[in-house]
Amino acid sequence: MAIFPIRTFGDPVLRAQADPVVEIDQTIHRLVADMLETMYDAPGVGLAAPQIGISRRVVVFDVGEGPHVLVNPELLETEGEWSFDEGCLSVPGHFWPITRPAFARARGLNLEGRSVEYAGDELLGRVLQHEVDHLNGHLLIERLDTKPRKQALRDLREEALGLGTYE
Repeated sequence: MAIFPIRTFGDPVLRAQADPVVEIDQTIHRLVADMLETMYDAPGVGLAAPQIGISRRVVVFDVGEGPHVLVNPELLETEGEWSFDEGCLSVPGHFWPITRPAFARARGLNLEGRSVEYAGDELLGRVLQHEVDHLNGHLLIERLDTKPRKQALRDLREEALGLGTYE
C-alpha cells in the first residue's frame, strides 16, 4: 500500500469526468487500499480516485463506521436541505457553508462486484454527494452562491501566488 499526494485545486484531473471501471481486478483492489491509506493519513472521511490523479469512478469513505468503497457509484435519491461548513482534501484548510440535500442514497459495486447501497442523512449523505461530485469533475466551490464563490476563488488564487494578508 502507498500514500499518494492529494491533487489540489487547479489540477485539471479534478475538473474531468472520471471513467467507469470496466473490471474489478487486482489493480482496483490495490487502488482502493492505497486510497484508504491516503484518506486516513490526510485525515479525511472520503476520497475519490481523481483526488489522487486516477480518473476512475471509485470512492472510499469512513464516517465512523469503518471503511467502505463504491465502484461506479450513482446517486439514486436526495431529499431535504442541510447547510454545513464543508471542507475538501483537494482544497486544504478551507471550509465554506455549503447547502446540500440532507439525505442521499447511492448505489455502486463493492470489491466483489456485487451491487451495494448506502443511504444516510447529514454526514453520510453529504459524503456520498461530495465524492460523486468529484467523479463528475465538480468541486465544492461550485456549490457556493455567486458572491462567496468569487471570494473563494480570489482567496485561492492569492494563496497560489503566495499573496496573503500581512499584518
